[in-house]
Order: sequence, then C-alpha cells, then structure tokens
Amino acid sequence: MTEERFIHYMKTEQESLRRFLLGLCQGNADMADDIAQEALVRAYVASGTFMGLAKFRTWLFRIAYNCYIDRLRTKDHTSISTASDEALSIPGTYDADESFRYQQLYFALDKLSEKEKACVVLHYFEDRSLKEISSILQIPLGTVKYHLSMGRQHLKQLLQ
Repeated sequence: MTEERFIHYMKTEQESLRRFLLGLCQGNADMADDIAQEALVRAYVASGTFMGLAKFRTWLFRIAYNCYIDRLRTKDHTSISTASDEALSIPGTYDADESFRYQQLYFALDKLSEKEKACVVLHYFEDRSLKEISSILQIPLGTVKYHLSMGRQHLKQLLQ
C-alpha cells in the first residue's frame, strides 16, 4: 500500500475510529486518543502487510481493538470508570441532560463484558454489519449475535 493511499484511508476512517474507541473507553477522550494514536502507528508500520482480504476499515479497527485490549492488560491501567467529568462530556454539547445521559450510557457500557461492549459499540455507534463485527473481533457470526443480544439485555437492566 502506498503512503498516499494509507493517508487517504486514515483521513476517511479517523473520526469513525475515534468514536469507536470513545465508546470502548466510556468517553475517556485522552485514553481513546492514546489508543487511536498507537493503532495508527501500528497500522502504518504494518501497512505493507495489508493484503486487501478484508476492508481497510475492518483491518484498522481490529488493530485498534487489539491496542485497546493490550491497554486493559497493562499493569499501570487505571479504571476507565474513574474518568473525569471532563472526559465524559460530549464535545460540542452543552446540554447538561444530554451529557448526563451519555455519562449513564458510558458507565453502563463499562459494566458489560469486553466482547459485549465491543459488539454494541460497533453495531450501534458505528453502524457496522454483523459480518464486519465478526471480522474485526475475530469471532463467529453467531457469537456476535449472542454478545449483541446479551449486551442489549444488560444495558436495558442497567439503564432502567
């Protein structure tokens, strides 16, 4: 893959990638940006290995998801749910009620398993197809459906 093509793909997917990571990180923008930057560096270094067997977006999101999981495994990882109020606020939004609803959603997402959270964020925040989620998370399609179903049930219980 040429450098120009990589830059074009990155410009196209940058905001979508950030939204995906914000969802996984419960609105902690600093953590999401750190993981996004790490994922972009890894993707750039590995861009020569991109074979085009999957969409670039799927490949990039898989790298980002792996970076997120790696971050969770590190010893110095601080709890995502302890993110500051500033990190939980929605950029460009000044409506306190809406900000509170997003905070509730982020805290509820934090209670889900990592697979449920990833499936819910990819499907509902990023409008990814079930097949694409299966490729990104490298799990069978039936498992994606299961995690989405369980994630919806858990969110419904947590948000009532």
